[in-house]
Amino acid sequence: MNSTSRIAIIGAGPAGLMAAEKLAAAGHRVEIFDAMPSVGRKFLMAGKGGMNITHSEPADRFLARYGERSAWLAPFIETFGPQALRDWIHGLGIETFVGTSGRVFPREMKAAPLLRAWLHRLREGGVTIHVRHRWLGWDEAGALRFATPAGEHRVDAAATVLALGGASWPQLGSDAAWTAWLAERGVALQPFEPSNCGFDVAWSAHFLERFTGEPVKNIAASCTGPDGQLWQRQGEALISATGIEGGLVYALSAPLRDGCRDQGSASLLLDLLPGHEAARVAAEVAHPRGARSLSSHLQGRLGLRGVKLGLLNECLDRETMRDPTRLAAAIKALPLRLARPRPLAEAISSAGGVRVDALDERLMLHALPGVFCAGEMLDWEAPTGGYLLTACLATGRAAGQGAADWLAGRAG
Repeated sequence: MNSTSRIAIIGAGPAGLMAAEKLAAAGHRVEIFDAMPSVGRKFLMAGKGGMNITHSEPADRFLARYGERSAWLAPFIETFGPQALRDWIHGLGIETFVGTSGRVFPREMKAAPLLRAWLHRLREGGVTIHVRHRWLGWDEAGALRFATPAGEHRVDAAATVLALGGASWPQLGSDAAWTAWLAERGVALQPFEPSNCGFDVAWSAHFLERFTGEPVKNIAASCTGPDGQLWQRQGEALISATGIEGGLVYALSAPLRDGCRDQGSASLLLDLLPGHEAARVAAEVAHPRGARSLSSHLQGRLGLRGVKLGLLNECLDRETMRDPTRLAAAIKALPLRLARPRPLAEAISSAGGVRVDALDERLMLHALPGVFCAGEMLDWEAPTGGYLLTACLATGRAAGQGAADWLAGRAG
């Protein structure tokens, strides 16, 4: 083994590119293989609405966003966390800023300039990128197999980093076909599930006709996970033709998904007036309304109108609507029954993948020495807000460093 070992990176998303950068810096001959006609497709798609890179909140709160994987991810994110990520981006000549929500963005709010600068630096560092190379697993001798427009191509690599993505947005390349090849080699996998996703709700035809596509602004939501933990968030949701989605719902998607799986459905409690104390809401609802209709009364006393009023009428029976005490309680905690998460292919990200106990501390597979994994193909999940990208880059960096260290150990 020498300093110019041929290394294969399979997957040209953020995790794969970061692994390639670390290995090229260590002096290795790095080749990236990707099934798509161009690299970073999901990265570019995610940046269309404003490229959210990471988040500026304190480290303990940041790590807590990864739930039960916080402790496992901690060493990687502590090594390459939000500030280190910003410094790295600045090194590419891209300025960043912190938005009012604490989220961090490139100055131009776009992913393309960042990706162009990064690819230029990788190529300057000797990294070769092969597109339209779909990985097909290994042959009997251990060589990597690729389907290409010119036919099957095989590659012998001293080490391999797999950064193949999860199972969401398959049209952009993350189709999870790789699970079959790892499973047959004895790698422990957790089945994929949707994360940062919407949920189906059995809306009435009347409600759908009036409110499909309507945002529900300035609300809070809470739910209790199967383990009894209370989850709470504040923000905005969107009424869809099939149910409910949006940032507020995505932030609670993990416990809601688990509730649907374990109990057949999940209950989401909506606080339609998070800025109002419950006592004030109760007093306003109970205030005599004279000849005014209930809708006019709620609008006049509490500002409830439009889709929020529609949600009350949709979710409550007539008896509850006519009972001031129960109605006031429902305004602060309106129960919405979620039937199931939307399909995995529609989700922003996925949970599941290579189990963490299948990997050592360098992110090398116990079952396949010399094969490392990174990014969304690993079994972790996080809400939107820069947490997904940060962990992809941090694990990509760790896998690249891990491969370099492993090769150095073999050379010694």
